[in-house]
Amino acid sequence: MDIVIFSGRIQYLFGELIISIQTQLSKELVHAYKETIYEVTTIPAMVLKVGQTSSRLIALHEQHQAPSSAFITAWNPYSDRMSDEENTKRQDKLIASIKERELPYYLGEGKDPSGEWPGEASILILGISLDEAKELGNEWGQNAIIWTGADGVPQLILLK
Repeated sequence: MDIVIFSGRIQYLFGELIISIQTQLSKELVHAYKETIYEVTTIPAMVLKVGQTSSRLIALHEQHQAPSSAFITAWNPYSDRMSDEENTKRQDKLIASIKERELPYYLGEGKDPSGEWPGEASILILGISLDEAKELGNEWGQNAIIWTGADGVPQLILLK
């Protein structure tokens, strides 16, 4: 899949089909999200990459009878850096809200491969729909989330 960005509009090219998405995010930030390493704390750890099928994630979906999952953080809302203490409080509240929903989840971390941005504690939530995941991402002030359907291909979902 090729991603083409024209002054705030991202177009996904699939042969002749072009899907356009308006975004307020810079192309550099979208690129950073796309290149991030999304690590899930399973044994052994599982690494998710946007656009790359994960057979381990498919197996995890099957194990939990979950048709989909989302990788979400509460850290650094709208990419504004907060203190580790504040971020940890926010992440704890996010996890508590997932426990209340009784959805299975695994801890994780989003890591910038260049090391320019510090890692962000995250969670992989199993059995969450795309609409629910988007709502949760917006609730916690995120610019984007990672959502994966039954095909096991993590997708970058822009919220802004």
